[in-house]
Amino acid sequence: MSETNSIRNVSDTARWVAIYRAMESERPDAIFRDPYARRLGGERGGAIVRELPDGTAMSWPLVVRTAVMDEIVLRCVGNGARTVLNLAAGLDARPFRMDLPSDLRWLHVDMPEMVDYFREQMAGETPRCRLEYRAADLRDAGVRREILADASREGPVLAITEGLLIYLQADDVAALARDLNDVAHARWWLSDLASPMLLNRLEKTWSPAVRAGNAPFVFGPREGTAFFEPHGWRESEFHSHWDESIRLNRTMPHMWFYELVMALMPAAKRDQAKRMSGMMLLRSDH
Repeated sequence: MSETNSIRNVSDTARWVAIYRAMESERPDAIFRDPYARRLGGERGGAIVRELPDGTAMSWPLVVRTAVMDEIVLRCVGNGARTVLNLAAGLDARPFRMDLPSDLRWLHVDMPEMVDYFREQMAGETPRCRLEYRAADLRDAGVRREILADASREGPVLAITEGLLIYLQADDVAALARDLNDVAHARWWLSDLASPMLLNRLEKTWSPAVRAGNAPFVFGPREGTAFFEPHGWRESEFHSHWDESIRLNRTMPHMWFYELVMALMPAAKRDQAKRMSGMMLLRSDH
């Protein structure tokens, strides 16, 4: 990638993903509509997609992630969530584009410059729910716990960390897991989860670009969702990118070849491959 258009930091990845949401929204058969995504991604987001290896062709996992998480958010809200705590929210326009209860509390939390950019781009738009912004560096444990304690005032709480965990060290993920359980008292935690297998595959595609922008892919626990159990969380649902891409008809390029390979695998290895990446919904023990 050129020096001009390379990913500079983790915040730039939000612009990149916004363009994928825009690409999907502009399809006649779109599985979700985000009318703000093209504006939010901007020219920089478009440049990143153009210059990433297979940038356009590889939109499918992030499109699938958005669609599946939309479904889970609506289901958790229907099951009683009163506060949504969206950490590292980036350019997530769900409070504006989804059919949410007007009395739902939604906390949009990110770095100050990212919150400022999002608010500037969304000026004049009306959220569907009670949207509150929190500008904060979540690496500061004291600041993080203050925000999580504030979220706990109106429970049950659904925490979202879409696109965040893969950039964190395991110790930082564990600390966040404990704080979401002990401080936010969150009932649900919605996130995407990578595996060592996925991290290895990304080395051939996106990893060099994000590493150059000081945003390396790091977290992909060998134990999968069991990583979170010592910190008060258990798997409630796991939606593999593989299965959901087939359900939503947003499969990877050359899918026929991978389907053949999967069909030839022993059942245990096939199940392991399906959990290479996906979306998890965790439930707290309390």
